[in-house]
Amino acid sequence: MIDTSAFQGKKAAFYTLGCKLNFSETSTFAKILGEMGVVEVKAGETADICLINTCSVTEMADHKCRQAIHRMVRDNPGAFVVVTGCYAQLDSEKVSKMDGVDLVLGSNEKADLIQYLNDAWTNAQPENESIDGHRHLFHHVKTKDIKKFQPSCSRGNRTRYFLKVQDGCNYFCTYCTIPFARGLSRNPSVASLVAQAEQAAQEGGKEIVLTGVNIGDFGETTGEKFIDLVKALDGVEGISRFRISSIEPDLISDELVEYCARSRAFMPHFHIPLQSGSDEVLRLMHRRYSRDVFAHKIRLIKQLMPDAFIGVDVMVGCRGETPECFEDSYQFISSLPVTQLHVFPYSERPGTAALHINYIVPDRDKKNRVHHLLKLSDEKTLAFYAAHIGQEAEVLFEKAAHGKAMHGFTDNYIRVELPPSDDNDRLDNKIVRVRLGEFNIDKSALKGQLL
Repeated sequence: MIDTSAFQGKKAAFYTLGCKLNFSETSTFAKILGEMGVVEVKAGETADICLINTCSVTEMADHKCRQAIHRMVRDNPGAFVVVTGCYAQLDSEKVSKMDGVDLVLGSNEKADLIQYLNDAWTNAQPENESIDGHRHLFHHVKTKDIKKFQPSCSRGNRTRYFLKVQDGCNYFCTYCTIPFARGLSRNPSVASLVAQAEQAAQEGGKEIVLTGVNIGDFGETTGEKFIDLVKALDGVEGISRFRISSIEPDLISDELVEYCARSRAFMPHFHIPLQSGSDEVLRLMHRRYSRDVFAHKIRLIKQLMPDAFIGVDVMVGCRGETPECFEDSYQFISSLPVTQLHVFPYSERPGTAALHINYIVPDRDKKNRVHHLLKLSDEKTLAFYAAHIGQEAEVLFEKAAHGKAMHGFTDNYIRVELPPSDDNDRLDNKIVRVRLGEFNIDKSALKGQLL
């Protein structure tokens, strides 16, 4: 039983690190607390409750989590501080001992975050506190026991909704801690997700991004398939656009690509993790595809959707990536008709199988490899944008801060910018036809002219 009266008029601050899935979950928690009478702090105010949703994909992510916790504690003296997310799962006890932390929840307990918060909040007696006035409680279970699924379909302060369709992963790639942090793959039913999408439409939502850890693995829990979900969502009235976030190449069926190409609402926009264009490195990573399989998926998408935006994740400097392997990977990626690369250096993660691979890439080489791939990414993205200059497109615009240029995205994820105007607010969450002009000053968008 939750005593909502204890939360009436309290102020909360939220901080999210990591992926879109984390942002979606945090937005859902904020929405639930809002319904209990909690308001989000404004600039300059001090919070009564702080929630930090953490990431642990790299060593740097762990470092940023610790910084965020310290900053929230410092900026909100006396606040009840809750930490959850992947870092909280992997290092629950250590995080709970940090100064100012009251409650740490692992991935299974996160689904019941509001109940745990209520129980700790309403029982916050001085005799239960440590010398610094905080509780330092932690709750988590082993990976095999992470079973719960926290539904989430929220937009926070954004225009687009993020619908969590799946959680966890069964892949156990040698470099990755995500299965240990999130548990094994699990999902709700297609019917429940359709209902959430319908609710988003009733709230005025126009676009929904499907999020998860390994969304192509959808159906492990219910026996359904990801293509079943896509077809069902395509029929939700009121939602004009759906986007599929990161999906493994071996789980992109030809049927899925063919359906998206002729669907009503699924956009010509894919984000597909490659990690390496070297078959030798893919083998060391225990990835479940070859580069030939990846190339087939890219070519099929471009054949059926020539204007599709394709983002690709690439990891550089992992153990075993010799200079020859990197050059092989670079040439392969260069040959692909992809749009943008999300490049990040390999980070040693405790307990992962990659630590048993002998060849270690020097940090200087990692940085150089990141630089080369980012340069390639810029070339591909600019060429993709330039090819659309002069064309007409429909853009879903998002409200901009006062005096700032309003922006939005085309169906194929080209960022479009309008000049600052007090009249632009009327375009918020509207799909508007524009003519695509030249690049803006920093070449992060094309200028749009309303038609």
